[in-house]
Amino acid sequence: MATLNGRKVIDIEVDGVDSRDYPDFSDAYFSYACYEDGTKLTDDELNKLTEDNGDLLYEKAYDSLH
Repeated sequence: MATLNGRKVIDIEVDGVDSRDYPDFSDAYFSYACYEDGTKLTDDELNKLTEDNGDLLYEKAYDSLH
């Protein structure tokens, strides 16, 4: 589970995953997410989520290959 600004973030999607870049996934980023109340994250919030949640990004990137 991820949080941003003290709010729970759900429905997280990742993009930029390239299997040739495994295990680094250096181009991967969160492309969509929303808060629990359904409010979509802005681009700036998605960037912050990406910066602050490297482990979750890696997990989502890896899972997207399967």
